[in-house]
Amino acid sequence: MADKINGSDTFSSLPSQVELEFLEALLQPDDATYPWNPADDQSEAYFQELEQQFGMQDLLEEELTTRSQDFYSHLDTLWSNISLGSNYNLNPQEAVVLNLQETLRTTFFAYVPQVLLNAIATKAAEIFASHQLMGEQLVECVQTVLPTWGTDDLLVLARPFAYAMRSSESQNTASALSNLNNSEWTALSEVDKAKVTLAIASYAFNQLKNSQSEP
Repeated sequence: MADKINGSDTFSSLPSQVELEFLEALLQPDDATYPWNPADDQSEAYFQELEQQFGMQDLLEEELTTRSQDFYSHLDTLWSNISLGSNYNLNPQEAVVLNLQETLRTTFFAYVPQVLLNAIATKAAEIFASHQLMGEQLVECVQTVLPTWGTDDLLVLARPFAYAMRSSESQNTASALSNLNNSEWTALSEVDKAKVTLAIASYAFNQLKNSQSEP
C-alpha cells in the first residue's frame, strides 16, 4: 500500500507539458527568447524585426509570382516558335495531311473517334491525285477503317456521295451526317457508320479540292 502511495506521489511530482515548455523558453538564449513583457524596451525592437521579416517575405512572394508569370509566358513563346518551326520543316504532303486532320477533327471530333478521322485524312491526302473514279476513291479511302465491308457493298453506298461530289452537291453528305446529331458513334448501326464514314471521306476530298483551287 505504501508503495502505491509513493508511486502516486512520484507521478504527481512530474512537471506538466506546459511547465516544461515554459521552462524551455526561460532557458533559451536572450536573443531567441520571446518578449513576455510587451512594455519592455526590447519588445518594440523585437516586434519591429518580425515585421521587417514578414515584409521581406511578402516582397519575395510577390517577386516569385511575377517571375513565374514571366517564366511561363516565355515558355509559351518558345513553344509557339517550336510549333511554327516544326511546320516549316514538314514537306508539302505532310503539311496537307496535318491540316486536313485538323479540319476533320475540328468539324467532327464531337461525334467520331479521332483515330478514324486521322486515318481518313491520311488516306484521302494520299490518293487525292490518283486517276480513279470518285466512287473508287471513296471506297479506298474508307476501307482501312471499315475492314469488315466488302468493296462491292461499299461501292453501292458510295454512289450517292460520288454523284454529289461530281455535281458539287452536299445534300447526301449532310443527310448522312445528320445521323450523328442525336446519336453516339457506338450507338450507330454498321450501315450508318459506313455512310457517315463515306460522308466524311467525301468532305475530306472536297476540302482538298478547295485548298488546291485557292491561290
